[in-house]
Parts: sequence; structure tokens; C-alpha cells
Amino acid sequence: MEWIVALMSIITVNMLLSGDNALVIALASRNLPPDQQNKAMIWGGAGAIGLRIILTFVAIVLLKIPYLQLIGGLALLWIAVKLLAGEEENHELQANNNLWGAIKTIIVADVVMSVDNVLAIAGVAKGDITLLVIGLGISIPIIIWGSKLINMLMERWPIIITIGAAFLGWTGGEMATADQKVEPLLAPYPWSHWAIPIAFAIIVVLIGSMLSKNKQSGNKEPQNNL
Repeated sequence: MEWIVALMSIITVNMLLSGDNALVIALASRNLPPDQQNKAMIWGGAGAIGLRIILTFVAIVLLKIPYLQLIGGLALLWIAVKLLAGEEENHELQANNNLWGAIKTIIVADVVMSVDNVLAIAGVAKGDITLLVIGLGISIPIIIWGSKLINMLMERWPIIITIGAAFLGWTGGEMATADQKVEPLLAPYPWSHWAIPIAFAIIVVLIGSMLSKNKQSGNKEPQNNL
């Protein structure tokens, strides 16, 4: 049961953090003929899956280095805040007129944009490579072909994003407390292994919601009375 929950967590995290990846595919292949667009999607997506699995495997190994898991947990906390605040990065991509150029653009752009995904999924997988491969293998095709539906659901029920961001905060807290240098310090306080992840989740919701409200109020143009 725990393995299934972790698998669903990987799929959910990847879907939440991969909103721009489907846009990359559309932009990179928009100048191709329709039949080649499908090929670019399939081969570009397959290449992205393979490289992301490799990167996440590397991340799992690196997170075993002292203090890197603590740093990764804090980084994931910030990623979750940005997700909830709606601070999306702008990616300018040049469309390609040939199939292999589009595939290369899709793979490179996906890898560059996937730092947050890799870090979050490495934290959820906790060293289980089988879980990692299956989770990514399921979630990335969903993102490629179901991105419009995913975005529509998130727009209709924003609570999905809030819950997902809180979960990322929880994962960041778990990563921080599992660091090999931090864990011995927390040994006398066993309650800290659930209190710190809860604190991270609460911080994400509070700060992310505040930044989101400030952003929305800042986007409202003042009306001029003529």
C-alpha cells in the first residue's frame, strides 16, 4: 500500500510541476507538417522521459551526500511556494522546420525545465529506482497528451494546486529531516519527523497564498476617473 501511495505521489507531483512541458512540445513542433508533429511528440517525449529518469537517478545518489538533502528540502520548499504563488518562468522557444531539430529542442528544453521535477520526485522515490521509472513512465505521457485537461481541472478547482503545493512542502520537510547530518540531531525529538514536514507544508500555503494575492492585486490596473 505504501508503494502504491508513493507511486501516485510521483505521478501527482510530476503533473503539477510539468505544466510548461506540454507547451514546449507544441511550440517546438508548430512549424512541422501534422504527421511529423506526432512523431516529434512521441520521440521528443521518449527522449525527455529517458533523460529525466537518468537525472533523477543522479539526484537520488547526490542527495546521499551530507547536507545536500537538507539543501534539497529547502529548495523544494521554495519551489512549492512558487507553484502556489503562480510565478511561472517564461520560456522562449524557436520553432523548428525539421523533425530532428524539433525533437532536439523538446528534449533539451524539457531537461532544462525539469530541475524542480527531478528534485521533488527524487525526494518522493527515496531511492526506489523501480518506483521512479514506473512513476515517470506513467506520468509523462499523461502530461504530453492530457495537458489541456490537467490545466482545465486546476483552473476549475484551484484547491488541487494548493494541496499539491502543500504536499511538496511536506516532502521538502521529510527530505530535510532525513539528511544524514540532521537526523542524529533530531533523534531526541521523534515528534520532529512529522512536525517539521507539517511546518513546511503550512509555510508553503501561507507564503504562497500571500504572494498569489499580492500578485493578483498588483495586476489590477487602477481606474482613471475622467
